[in-house]
Amino acid sequence: MKFFVFTGALLSSASFGLHAAPIDAASPQGLDGIVVTATRTPLARSNTLAATTVITREQIERTQARSVTELLARAPGIDVASSGGPGKLTSIFMRGTESDHVLVLVDGVRYGSATSGIPAIQDLPVGQIERIEIVRGPRSSLYGSDAIGGVIQIFTRDGSNVAGSGPQPYFSAGAGTYHSYDGQAGVSGRTERGHYNLSISGENTDGFDSCSGRPFGAPGGGAGCFADQADEDGYARAAGSFNGGYRFDNGLTVNGHYLRADADNEYDGTTANQSDIIQEVYGVSLAGRLADPWTTTLELGRSRDSTDDTLNGTFASDFETVRDTVSLQNDIVLDAHNTVVLGLDYRREEVASSLVFEQTKRDNKGVFGQYLGDYGRHHVQFAARGDDNEQFGEHATGSATYGFDLSDVYTATASFGTAFKAPTFNELYYPSFPGFAPSSNPDLDPEESKSYELGLQATPDWGQWSLHAYETRVDDLVALDAVFTPQNISETRLRGVEGDIATQLGAWTISANANWLDAENRADGPNRGNDLPRRPGYSAQLDVDRALGAFSAGASLFAAGSRYDDLANTRRLDSYQLVDLRGGVEFAPDWLAQVRLSNLFDEDYETVAFYNQPGRSVYLTLRYQP
Repeated sequence: MKFFVFTGALLSSASFGLHAAPIDAASPQGLDGIVVTATRTPLARSNTLAATTVITREQIERTQARSVTELLARAPGIDVASSGGPGKLTSIFMRGTESDHVLVLVDGVRYGSATSGIPAIQDLPVGQIERIEIVRGPRSSLYGSDAIGGVIQIFTRDGSNVAGSGPQPYFSAGAGTYHSYDGQAGVSGRTERGHYNLSISGENTDGFDSCSGRPFGAPGGGAGCFADQADEDGYARAAGSFNGGYRFDNGLTVNGHYLRADADNEYDGTTANQSDIIQEVYGVSLAGRLADPWTTTLELGRSRDSTDDTLNGTFASDFETVRDTVSLQNDIVLDAHNTVVLGLDYRREEVASSLVFEQTKRDNKGVFGQYLGDYGRHHVQFAARGDDNEQFGEHATGSATYGFDLSDVYTATASFGTAFKAPTFNELYYPSFPGFAPSSNPDLDPEESKSYELGLQATPDWGQWSLHAYETRVDDLVALDAVFTPQNISETRLRGVEGDIATQLGAWTISANANWLDAENRADGPNRGNDLPRRPGYSAQLDVDRALGAFSAGASLFAAGSRYDDLANTRRLDSYQLVDLRGGVEFAPDWLAQVRLSNLFDEDYETVAFYNQPGRSVYLTLRYQP
């Protein structure tokens, strides 16, 4: 604790200057060309040495993406496993790490359940998102636990990028296969000093049978959801959000945001088959200059995950987890080429449930520092962090990145980073039921990792491309054994190569990415040398769009290799390919009609064994956007 006291005193008494003033979100350019997630401070994307992908509002609307799950599944370095259709449990595997090794932030607030550790991205309304920043590679040296694979930050619409001033309404409505309907209405605006966005949305689908599982006692043993419930598993969600900010005469900037999604999810199961879900994320931040080169930012946030589960209409269980976070960050510019960032984080997690957990609260204190330096063609980024976890004690993590400009177009990078992950409340304390194997393991150790990466990125006149190769070794990785009890795997090795390319050629917009992954269990025992579950050996995505006056047309091709569903590699899931087509027409000023045909060839595939995925689907959307 002396380390934290000393650093806290240093932050309080420091009198340096700041790397960059806070982004003026009320300016016309907003956040275009700027990323903040990779270094926790505003940085031009071209100067970011980390492997970073940005998904903009324009891309979301052009590709007619219907969910955050879909957006992430097609991004470089990410594999997604889904237990059915819309609203069903979704796991994110970034660079082969576990599904709870990816830190998800919503407007800077840590998002996700403290019990499962998995962020419920399937419940986030895609229509209320302005942009998504994806940073691949370890970021525990800046964010602490959970960021072994990387960080995903989701920014809600805030009105800072609207053209002109004054309130501007927008609207969309859609319908499609599986009796699916959705709609959204909102208003955005900005003034000389402020900006705001307020929106509401709704979605409803009858869905399809999410699971073709085998019940307990069935030939070959139970599997999947352990139930045979051949019915439609629907999903309904209502959501609302507000995001706004104001800059005072003295330069003080105040921003606030609120997002809530209420969902009703139907699925197949033996202990529950319907859930009422509430996801809430809200926070406030204040940023101001204490001196000309020194800016301090204070952020307070809360994320709440609440679920009431029933089985055939009868109460089964309920869970509510809350994550409260406080962050104090000082961004300091020593000169035009040298920046220092110093900060403190505090996080408290609480669990309330009808089930009895042995422990229901814990907190984590963190202190971090970062140096960003530019020396002509040479660029360095160093970060270090210390965390004091109430349950698992102190952990130190760090990272070092070096970049060299081979020319004005090409930059080569090399990096090393460490990370750690504290086990979740479910992994440690989930109650066991009589007659079943333990569902938790209080003797679990934290997961720790070391990562190495080489990269080459380029920004030629015609677009951009990048190529990254990496190796991550995770010690004590937590995974479920054959009887679904969490255990530490002493050693795993993740190797991969990922590349992406994008260009704008006249009326053509083209982007593509590809990933190769070798995720290997290196622990002694019968599973040594096996693939880690649910990670395909390769995946690739191609998007092609063309504007034709008032018309537009596009296509997407996605391919994923085979994978295994279990540690023993006995259940193999086949490779698959998906083709999507889309088109649109602007039939009046600011009015757009769109159509999308998904899974053109009606591919039958699984990303989780026994869980079905959508077949051929058609969706129509009407948009009004000034």
